Amino acid sequence: MSPASSHALKHPPVTAPSEPAGAPSDFPELAVAIDRQRRRGRGAQSNASGRFEAEARVTFDDGWQSLEELPPFKTTVGIDTSRKVITRNESPDIGFDRSINPYRGCEHGCVYCFARPTHAYLGLSPGLDFESKLFVKPEAPALLEKELAAPGYEPRMIAIGTNTDPYQPIERERKIMRGILEVLERAGHPVGIVTKSALVTRDIDILARMAKRNLAKVGISVTSLDPKLARTMEPRASTPSKRLEALKQLSEAGIPTTVMVAPVIPALNDSEIERILDAAAHAGVKEASYVLLRLPLEVRDLFREWLMANYPDRYRHVFTLIRDMRGGRDYDPKWGERMKGTGPMAWTIGRRFEIACDRLGLNKRRSKLTTDHFAKPKRNGDQLSLF
Repeated sequence: MSPASSHALKHPPVTAPSEPAGAPSDFPELAVAIDRQRRRGRGAQSNASGRFEAEARVTFDDGWQSLEELPPFKTTVGIDTSRKVITRNESPDIGFDRSINPYRGCEHGCVYCFARPTHAYLGLSPGLDFESKLFVKPEAPALLEKELAAPGYEPRMIAIGTNTDPYQPIERERKIMRGILEVLERAGHPVGIVTKSALVTRDIDILARMAKRNLAKVGISVTSLDPKLARTMEPRASTPSKRLEALKQLSEAGIPTTVMVAPVIPALNDSEIERILDAAAHAGVKEASYVLLRLPLEVRDLFREWLMANYPDRYRHVFTLIRDMRGGRDYDPKWGERMKGTGPMAWTIGRRFEIACDRLGLNKRRSKLTTDHFAKPKRNGDQLSLF
């Protein structure tokens, strides 16, 4: 153990097998990977300490071969005791100002997940901790009802799934998301859902009723149609075929659906844009969107490790293209550009997406949700109206 100021301990230098042009000869941000058997079924390769920690811990062999005795990473669940469930934002380049996240951390383990750095605020690693140390908000439905009933609350669409997936495996048992939907349906409040899980079809009964009143829509991210790539990159998310089947079932139930080609990773899955859109259109989807790969904070290091471990021959090419679309950097957080990037390659991806959508008849009309049905939930002690 050593103070976090010792960068070499926290992130030992590793020579990249094929470096992007102009890159340094070593990458001190690449942490030593955890043994494959210990992290089997996980996305991240390592578990470096969070950026706010005063001390860093690394695994090393002390000569007694004790590493072989370490247990595999198992999913644990803690309780999030937050007293509010609606999160507000003022970002000018996203289409909602409020969201709900029933869970912190996500067992899907998507290596590129931009939400990983949030685990550092809990004193945990954005790496393996993010996908194995989860926190649930069991009071979320009750807290939501209380916030909707608060004086002065003005309804607007609530987005769910914008940080961690509300339909990750833990939802099968906890059913927090279903409880939230029940509250929103009673209140006549609009909701937009984003997920990678076919578990969303479990709630078709509620979503279909809400959709009839223009209160619900669902977006499912389909990153690749290649099962091997999807399993490696998103180890515990639903398979591509399951996601397409979920889109079909939702569409047939009258629920507005969107296929999200997200993230688009140059030289890895960008060649599949047209195929994904075509498959989604055949499943009955009417709307589509895409987002370019984002690598904020620790996500960059985790993605580099993953890419070097699984696709070392593409490492140089992928990061060269990423930098071409991010103004020479690994990531540019500038509003209005962070989702799509800039430069010729970013323009080409955007144009290919638009042409494919036009050919398939996607995005001809955009589903719009309404707040016309909203009725504040009754609070304990509220007096009934005489009229």
